[in-house]
Amino acid sequence: MTNKSKPLRIVGIFAHPDDEGFGSGGTLAMLASHGHSITIVCATNGDVGEISDPCLATPETLGSVRKSELRCAMKVTGIHDIRFLDYRDSGMEGTQDNRHPNALINSEPAMVINQISTILSSINPDVILTHDPTGGYGHPDHKTISSYTREAYLEILRRESSTECALYFVCFPKSDFQRIWETLYELGIKPPFASENLNDLGTPDEAVTTVIDVRSYVDTKIASLNCHKTQIDPNGPFEQLPKTMLRDIMSIEHYQLAYQSCYKTDHDILRNLT
Repeated sequence: MTNKSKPLRIVGIFAHPDDEGFGSGGTLAMLASHGHSITIVCATNGDVGEISDPCLATPETLGSVRKSELRCAMKVTGIHDIRFLDYRDSGMEGTQDNRHPNALINSEPAMVINQISTILSSINPDVILTHDPTGGYGHPDHKTISSYTREAYLEILRRESSTECALYFVCFPKSDFQRIWETLYELGIKPPFASENLNDLGTPDEAVTTVIDVRSYVDTKIASLNCHKTQIDPNGPFEQLPKTMLRDIMSIEHYQLAYQSCYKTDHDILRNLT
């Protein structure tokens, strides 16, 4: 057991199935292997995501298929408590899906925040993980869940001032996006989104407070991500990156310690767990 004491309670709150894996999958696998209690909360069912192979899903079945994929991924990771808020995926910014009345971004904020705070109050976590405010690559649902999780966290602190809990944002540093985009262009491959707004992608490197080496867990991370079959295009741009480069990037995970309560100001609980 890391931290040489009792198991901790950790809650990851993410927008879509597979969001848990890219930025924090190795950390989650490590924490699960050390016996910590982990709950994953997924706000949407990802029902307007990609369908890599029509044999896997249809637009009508994609939501339920992606929920099954998340359960598969978490079984690989060693996590068994998965909770869905069941909102509709809002789609990428500027798409028609943004206007759907059931989309997460069109839901009543107070209702979503209350759902999150109710889960957090029932678990009383030591650590919360969620998207950073940029949403990584600006996805509206990522930014929304980051904001609502922060509000739910602060609401709990207002009600229960003695709560000991740290809130971390999962980060994708700008330098990593820069490196990936430059490599794709060198290979003659157009990046998948926002290629014209590279400077807007990712977390400023200086905002990262916590860097976790998950090299020992990267195989589990990759196996978990491979459960999200509908989202994996074997001919997609990321699949064309050199495997050693992709593995190297996936072996290091980044976080911003956004808030902590009742801990010493210099106490980075997540880093100390590794």
